[in-house]
Amino acid sequence: MKKGNLINEEIRSDRLRVIGADGEQAGIMLRDTALDLAERENMDLVLISPNADPPVARVMDYGKYRYNQQKREKEAKKKQKVIQVKEIRLGTFIEKHDIEVKATNAIKFLKEGDKLKVTLRFKGRERGRTEKGFEVMERFAELIADYGNPEKKPSFEGRSLTMIVSPVPPKKKPHGEGDKDAPAAAKKVIAPEAAASPAAGDRPEEANDGKK
Repeated sequence: MKKGNLINEEIRSDRLRVIGADGEQAGIMLRDTALDLAERENMDLVLISPNADPPVARVMDYGKYRYNQQKREKEAKKKQKVIQVKEIRLGTFIEKHDIEVKATNAIKFLKEGDKLKVTLRFKGRERGRTEKGFEVMERFAELIADYGNPEKKPSFEGRSLTMIVSPVPPKKKPHGEGDKDAPAAAKKVIAPEAAASPAAGDRPEEANDGKK
């Protein structure tokens, strides 16, 4: 039923097919007779199928029904997972330990069902080492390959490289199957982008496309 059902005297049809409070068919009766039936039960007469011939009405406690319906809707909203986009920032010359820490945090977000926006901003002379930035992105993708799949491969947004990663749905692996192929799979996704990137000396103009 939808909010806004006609109830009691709001119902205008002269004849109704009535369902009793116990869920059993009470038969076809005049509107006033159905209203009397609902009143004797200390309940409401609710129109549930206005387009039927004759329209169908049910005897029920409409206030209680609406309360329970709203309660179920609230519970459903609580259970709904709101997908957020978490940002992970990397550096062109990030240390091995630091990128591993970033990857650990990223995996935590991915396991919770959130997406990642991975950014790497080139600073100063780093704009002449854009190939290094692609290498860092590739390494990061390898570290999180079991939990995240690049939805948008690394590309320039202004002076930054940006990659969007979506969580990988959890799946059961056969007993004894390892993750040794995960890094290779990540390379297949990222490497072509890096290989197609212009040489270091050709990148500064591309990197300057963004707003300062």
